[in-house]
Formats: sequence, C-alpha cells, structure tokens
Amino acid sequence: MKIGQSLFSARKKTGLSQEQVAEKLNISRQTISKWESDETLPNICQFKELADLYNVSIDELYDYDKEYIEIQNIINNTNDNLINKIDWTKAWSKKYPILGEYKKQIDIEKYALRINKILENLKSEYKFNDLDAMLVLKDILYTLWKSKK
Repeated sequence: MKIGQSLFSARKKTGLSQEQVAEKLNISRQTISKWESDETLPNICQFKELADLYNVSIDELYDYDKEYIEIQNIINNTNDNLINKIDWTKAWSKKYPILGEYKKQIDIEKYALRINKILENLKSEYKFNDLDAMLVLKDILYTLWKSKK
C-alpha cells in the first residue's frame, strides 16, 4: 500500500476530515490532500504527529493496513470465554471445506497419537504447558506450510 493510501485510511478510521487534521497540525488542507494523493510526503515530525493523532504507531501509519488492524483489534478484544464458545473448525470450514470433510477420510487416531508425542516432547523438553506446546506446534506447522508456498 502506498503511503498516501495509508494516511487516508488511518484518517478515515479516526473519523477526521482533512480540514480537522490540517487545523490540528497547523498546516493547510491542501497539504493533507497532497500527502494522501502521494504528491508529497510529510516530514518525520509531521509523520509522528499524524501517528499520535490517529492513535497508531509510525510503523503502522507507514504501512497502514485497515484489515490487519481490524483483525488485530478483534483478537485483542476477544476474551477466553468467547473463544471457547466458537466452533473454530466449523467457522473455518466455510472458507476451507476440507476442515469439515477430512474426519470422514483419514484415521484421526493414528495422527493424533503422533502429534501427541510431539506435544509431549515439547512440554518435557522446554517445560511448556499444554496450551503453549500446542501453540508452538501450530506455529511450527504454519511456518513450514508458508515456506513451501
């Protein structure tokens, strides 16, 4: 995403107009417009002021991704009680149908025994609790999968 689009998206998320931002930064509305259309760029001090105004880090503002920020906010604001109520397999199977179908095709017990051995090794070798071992294994699998793409 271009910087101008990042600035525009972050401003829109805060509900501020170009005029309001310009007033707060003591600059012209046209300057904000030029930043958002990638004609010019704010200087580092202005970038910091924008990040503060939009309540994001400079890194987030530089590469502002509205969808990523929204997902991160959902994760941060979701409590364990809600997480436990969600049938994640069912939810994700709408996007990835294999999650709703694989149980009819494979010997789950065979793989569960192998995976459980790996989990137990992680727990004993690194002193992880059950949840941490599962999260580490899940991340290892994801990293492996992503490296093959």
